[in-house]
Amino acid sequence: MIVVVCLNPALDITHRVTTVNWGGVNRPAAVHARPGGKGVNVARTLQALGADPLLTGLAGGVTGAGIEAALGRLGVPTAFIPIGAETRRTFTVVDGEGTVTAFNEAGPEVSEREFTEFRGQYGEALAGASAVVLSGSLPPGLAAGTYAALIETATARGVPVVLDTHGEALLRGAAAGPAIVKPNLEELANLTGRRLSTPDGPDLTAVTAAADQLRASGARAVVASLGSAGLLATTGDGRWLARPAAVAGNPTGAGDAVVAALAHGLVLGRPWDERLRHAAALGAATVAAPVAGEFSDADYAGALSATALHRDEVG
Repeated sequence: MIVVVCLNPALDITHRVTTVNWGGVNRPAAVHARPGGKGVNVARTLQALGADPLLTGLAGGVTGAGIEAALGRLGVPTAFIPIGAETRRTFTVVDGEGTVTAFNEAGPEVSEREFTEFRGQYGEALAGASAVVLSGSLPPGLAAGTYAALIETATARGVPVVLDTHGEALLRGAAAGPAIVKPNLEELANLTGRRLSTPDGPDLTAVTAAADQLRASGARAVVASLGSAGLLATTGDGRWLARPAAVAGNPTGAGDAVVAALAHGLVLGRPWDERLRHAAALGAATVAAPVAGEFSDADYAGALSATALHRDEVG
């Protein structure tokens, strides 16, 4: 079982329009409403991969109840702790040129009592866990060291952790010794305070140095997602760059697919080269899908065969 922690789930609403009239009325050609939040996307992707996820976290109000019900219909096992405040929503607008604009609410305030109840449930779930994924932002009321504390609890029981978050929560979490951390280019740049890109794309030498720095803080491996440029990994076994073929579509949820593939590969014992090929390919397949957290087997297989992998060609 892979325990996926989503402390700040959301109802993701996507509007597709030909063009956006920001000062007037827009009538979407299509509207998708799905359970969302990074951890939810990870759990849905793991379910589609045939893994055995358990999605846990915090959910409240009408929105939270709706998310739980929708996940139940999708067959995703959940164990959310109920909270008093309303679970957040996110809104994404995709225009005819593929431009994606997102509006993400911060999330509900979480009390100390509610989080203490979650910690108890989390500890029980670890007894049957082969890995843990900690994914997404922390809701208001939870300290930046929250993920670090959850990592310490899991590693003390011999359960490896994959961490995907940002800012101080990422920095503190990495220092707690997770098996893998997965920042994107912007998150890694913000963490190091350095420019990691050029007009032509990511500066691979700078990205490698930043990833090495984050790994030196305590993480056993760092996998940086670089958008269409692929994945750059620095691990105890070496460095890799995985480049998928170019794919047009909606990148929302692609990073979550990468996290799911990394966790799945970790549990399956795949070597790093195969783990990264699958992660890059699954991310590309998710870009091609219309809704975050979904992919087609055909797109995944095609992207897997088209993904190029290079070792020790960066840094």
